[in-house]
Amino acid sequence: MINESMKKIEPYRTMGLTGKTKTKVKLFLWISPFLMLTFVFYYLPLFGWSFAFVDYIPGVPLLKQEFVGMKYFEIIFSGGNDFFEVIRNTLALSFLGVAVAPIPVIFAIALTEIRIPILSRFIQTVASIPNFISWILVYAVFFALFSSGDGLINKVLLDTHLIRKPLEPLISDTYAWYIQLLIGLWKGTGWGAIIYIAAIVGIDQELYNAAKVDGAGRFRKIWHITIPGIVPTFFVLLLLSISNILSNGFEQYYVFQNPMNIGKLEVFDTYIYRMGIANAEYSFSTAMGIFKSVISIALLLFANFLSRVVRKESII
Repeated sequence: MINESMKKIEPYRTMGLTGKTKTKVKLFLWISPFLMLTFVFYYLPLFGWSFAFVDYIPGVPLLKQEFVGMKYFEIIFSGGNDFFEVIRNTLALSFLGVAVAPIPVIFAIALTEIRIPILSRFIQTVASIPNFISWILVYAVFFALFSSGDGLINKVLLDTHLIRKPLEPLISDTYAWYIQLLIGLWKGTGWGAIIYIAAIVGIDQELYNAAKVDGAGRFRKIWHITIPGIVPTFFVLLLLSISNILSNGFEQYYVFQNPMNIGKLEVFDTYIYRMGIANAEYSFSTAMGIFKSVISIALLLFANFLSRVVRKESII
C-alpha cells in the first residue's frame, strides 16, 4: 500500500520540481538583459587594464605593443605628473564632504518636525530640485551671479558701495575647496535628506507616544528616539562614503575648473580624463584608474570590517 501511494505522489513531485525550475528559468530570463549590460559596461572594459602594462599606441594590435611592465605605476609612486597634488585635492574635498555629512540628517529631522504637512512637502520638493539640475546649468547660474565682470551680486554690492572690488569666488584659489563644498551642499542636501526621512518614518510611533506620556518634549524625543533610530542608516552611508573617498565626482570639478583654481580642483577623475583623453597618455591614465580601483576596494573592505566590529553587521 505504501509503495502504491508513493507511486501516485511521485508524478506530482516531479511536476512541482518542474514548476519551480520553470519559475527559476523565467526569473533568470527577466534579469539576463541586466546581467548582460552589467557585463558589457562593468566587466568587459577591465580588458583595457592591459594598457597599463604596455606603451600603448592607438591603432597597433595589443600583442604588438611594447611591454613595459610596472613602468607607469613607478611613475605614479615617484610623484610624477602632479600625482601628490591630485591626491591632496581629492582627499581634502572628500574629507570635507564627510565632515558635513550630518547636514542632510539635520535637515531631514527639521522637515519631519514641521507640523504643517503641505509646508513640509513644499520645502522638501524645493530643496530636492537642485539635484536634478545638471552641473553645466549650475555653473551657468553661479557665473551669472558671481562673475567678476557683470555678475548680478557683484553689481548690487558695488552699486551699494558695500564692496570696493568685485568678489571672485569662481576663480579663487584660496577658497576653492570651501566654495565647492557649499555648492555641493546646495545641490545635494535636499536629495540626501530623503533617505533619512524614510528612516525616520520607519521608527515605531509607539515610542513617541510613550515618550509623550512620560512628559518628554520635542527635543527630548529627537535626542532619545529620532537620532538613535537613524544612526544605523547614517553609519552605513558614512562607511560607504569612506569607501568612495577617491571617487568624489567628475562633473562638478570639471565645469568649475579654470587656470586660476585648477591647482585646487584637479581631482582623480578629472586628472585621469585630462591625461587619457586630452593628453593621449592612455597607459598612464589606465594605471591611475587601476590604482584608484584597488584603493577603493581596499577602503570598502576596511569599511566593512569597521561595520562588523562596531555594529556586528556586514555592509557587503
